Amino acid sequence: MQPDRQSNHWDKDTDEAGSDKITEMYEPEPMADEPTGSVQPSPMRPVIDDAPVYWSASEYINDDKNSLWFVIFAIVVLALIAVDFLLFKSYTFSVLVIVMAIAVIVFAIRPPRQISYTLSGAQGLYIGEKLYHFGDFKSFGLIQDHNQHSIMLIPTKRFSPGVSVYFPEEAGERIVDIFGARLPMENLKLDIIDIIVKKLRL
Repeated sequence: MQPDRQSNHWDKDTDEAGSDKITEMYEPEPMADEPTGSVQPSPMRPVIDDAPVYWSASEYINDDKNSLWFVIFAIVVLALIAVDFLLFKSYTFSVLVIVMAIAVIVFAIRPPRQISYTLSGAQGLYIGEKLYHFGDFKSFGLIQDHNQHSIMLIPTKRFSPGVSVYFPEEAGERIVDIFGARLPMENLKLDIIDIIVKKLRL
């Protein structure tokens, strides 16, 4: 990602026609022994305060890959192996290509998980049951991916991967306000690695 500074606000500018919703809002369900009006998070959701925002979303956008995609991928893998045998003759490279190809195929056909998110201004962001503190990140940015909104959190540690979170449009203003009150907002641009990944539709 290539960051540029921008103001901390939610700017909705998306054409919703034909977009596939992968996110949905949910509220903590009342416990069976609790009186009506007393709302508690379910056991699988973290107990937090400070008016948290709850939602669920796919961990990534799953593009359907047709037979042509797999044929092209196989051709590329075989071409790399052929180059190794003819030029480099370093068979460890061929083994590495095969292992990476298997990993890509497994990742490509695996359906995305549905993940629960909880954002608390007091504690940070829960992804499932794992807490990410605001102090773990130096900034954040908004990204529109396949007509879906996501936030990319930029870690403070130099070589740590960023955290990408999809969120529902109706909760965008609250989510961005909470992040914007604690982290600077940047205008993120896709770098060459992101573009290659999108071209591969991974």
